[in-house]
Amino acid sequence: MKKTPLTETVKRLRKEFGLTQEDLALKSGVGLNFVRELEQGKPTVRLDKVNQVLNLFNYEMTPSPIPRNNEESFDL
Repeated sequence: MKKTPLTETVKRLRKEFGLTQEDLALKSGVGLNFVRELEQGKPTVRLDKVNQVLNLFNYEMTPSPIPRNNEESFDL
């Protein structure tokens, strides 16, 4: 699984607040396996559960542009 800015952010916030993965799961209302998979970078996680975890830290997932060079762009 691949580390991403999301996985790094969740792990950093969890540690800053002194939470174990178990604590984070309990406080955010998701399962321990979900927290583990999220921090490990599982590519298919439920967005509603991600936001449930992030909400604990006053964060949320939002759309953001992907930097691309001109060769990769396309016309809408």
